[in-house]
Parts: sequence; C-alpha cells; structure tokens
Amino acid sequence: MRPIETLDRSAGRSAFGADPANYHAARPRYPEAAWTVLRQRANLRHGVDILEIGPGTGIATSELLVHQPRRVVAVEPDRRLADFLKRNSGQAPLEVLAQPFEQVDLAGSTFDLAISATAFHWLDAVPALLKIRDLLRSDGVVALMWNVFGSETRSDPFHEATQHLFADKKASISSAGATRREHALDSAARLKDFATAGFHADKPYFVEWSLALRPAKLRRLYATFSNVSVLPEPERERVLAELEAIAARQFGGEVIRNMTTAIYTARQDR
Repeated sequence: MRPIETLDRSAGRSAFGADPANYHAARPRYPEAAWTVLRQRANLRHGVDILEIGPGTGIATSELLVHQPRRVVAVEPDRRLADFLKRNSGQAPLEVLAQPFEQVDLAGSTFDLAISATAFHWLDAVPALLKIRDLLRSDGVVALMWNVFGSETRSDPFHEATQHLFADKKASISSAGATRREHALDSAARLKDFATAGFHADKPYFVEWSLALRPAKLRRLYATFSNVSVLPEPERERVLAELEAIAARQFGGEVIRNMTTAIYTARQDR
C-alpha cells in the first residue's frame, strides 16, 4: 500500500456542512451496544451535564437527549451543521455553540461526561483532552467513539472494488494507510493519548456489525465522506456516479459494508 496524502485537520471544520439534511439521513446510527457501554462506564444517565464535541447534525446528540440529561452543551465548528442541529432540537435542554472546540470558552462550566462521536480525529488529541480534563468534574468521564466503515477482521469487497477511484485523492485523516492503522482502531495510540493527557482509560470496546446499502443510498452516504465532499463538483459527481454504478453492476444492487463501532472511555488520574 503506497503512502496517500491526507486532508489537513482543519478540513473537518467545513467538509460536512454543504448538505446537512443529506448528512443526517445518510449517516448510520450507533448500535445500541454502544449506548449500553456508555451507560455502564460513562455517567450517561438522567440529570447529568454533558459536553458534546463535534455533534454535526445531532446523530449522537439525539441519543444523549433520550437519557434526559440536565443539559447538553454541543460545540460544532461548522455553522451550517450547528444551525441544522438547533432547528431540529425542539425544546430539548441543548445549547449549541458554533465554534471550534479549540477556541470555545467554557470557563465556569463543568461536566459529568464529555463525548465526541466520529469527530475527535479532527482535533489534536492531547491538547483537546487536556482542555476536556479541565472541564470535567472530579468523577467525570470522557468518551470517544467512532463508527468505522471497515473491519480489521473481515474483508470488505466493495471497498476493495472501489479503491482505484480514490488512488489519486487525499484521504481522511482517520483512514488507514501504508504506515498507519485506522485511527479509531489503533487502540495503542488512542490509549497513549489518554495517558499523556492524564487520564486512566478503560479497556476499549468494539462492536462489529454490518450495513446494507442499495446503490442510491450508498451514493448519498459516500457524498458525506470528507474525501468526497472536498472534491470539485464535476469530479465529485463522477466519483459518486461510478460508486453507484459499481454497486448496481458488480454487487447485484446491494452492498454490505462491514462496520466497527469503537468506544473509548477514560477518567482523570488521581
């Protein structure tokens, strides 16, 4: 596997907001097992104060709110996504701050849980964790989780059949490469980040599952991927059309993507 250039970390602030409604509809939800883990390990329960980093359109936010927290403060750098989240939150105890996490001032606030769902790879991990540490109460927990489009234990025929479409394009910084594992699945690196920032981490938890996609739905999903959304429109539409055609012709109209949900939880060292 040859080295592939990755997107700059700053791309995460703007790569997902062009079509919030499609993003919200196309992206898969998190398996119930992930929420069970967070209830068991991460103070996810009624009446708590939650900080969410990079909520996007609110896919994880809506599940947090089901648990009836006292409040959720959601910090989202893309104003288009933040506005979508505000419009769809109704009367929920949710405050949305349209700012990058690195710049937001949360002085005076403390939280029982800080969580980031499929977003934390866009931040410089250790400085972000140090900031989180200052915002957590003494028994507070930080939880990082990702829905990963892939598995290290199962083959992924559609990914293999379409790699040529991305050979000359920048990859997401979360993607596996010639010298790196998938960001969310590199547990040694993630645990090192926690330790460097003064956290004691639980054993990582991984949920493997499958996502079935018809060609049109697959096209809408891939349109939300950062390495696709940043392309100039003619090239983006060409890539999406080819993905849809391969799904229809080579996979009989249904693609199965092997998914892994990775969950990391940690507490402050005492």
